[in-house]
This record gives sequence, C-alpha cells and structure tokens, in this order.
Amino acid sequence: MSETPSPDSKLILNRLRRAQGQLGAVISMVEQGKDCRSVVTQLSAVSSALDKAGFSIIATAMKECVSDDGSRTSEGDLSVEDLEKLFLSLS
Repeated sequence: MSETPSPDSKLILNRLRRAQGQLGAVISMVEQGKDCRSVVTQLSAVSSALDKAGFSIIATAMKECVSDDGSRTSEGDLSVEDLEKLFLSLS
C-alpha cells in the first residue's frame, strides 16, 4: 500500500511538474526555431522552478530529519553539514 504524499511532497511535486511542462515548452520552441530571447526566458523559468523544488526538498529535510544539535538523528538522516552541502550544490 502506498503512502499519501505529505503537503510538502505535494508542493515539491507540483513544482517539478511545472518545471517539466516548462521544459517541454523549451524543447518545442527550439524544435520550432523560435527566437533566442524567448527560448532563454522560458529556460530561465525552468531553472527557477527546479531551484525552488530543490530548496523545498532541503527545507523539508531540515524540518523532518535534523535534530536540534545538528547531529545525525538516525541512520540515513542528514546532518546540518550535509544539508548545507546540498543547499550549496544548488547555487
């Protein structure tokens, strides 16, 4: 039996679906030979949507996986340092 996605997961999935749709539009624009400015504008929107999804994933992990002292809360959970590395990888 599958779990119902949390509200945070639903938000992340919506952002990823939006990015997926925007990327499809970029591909279509390139295939149609649209002007560079329009393609880059749409590509920027895709990048922004992916960044927001990544930040949401990290924020969710921060809320759910890290104890107050920043240590690993259990096997597989992320420390504050791990989250910082993930966060910086998006910049």
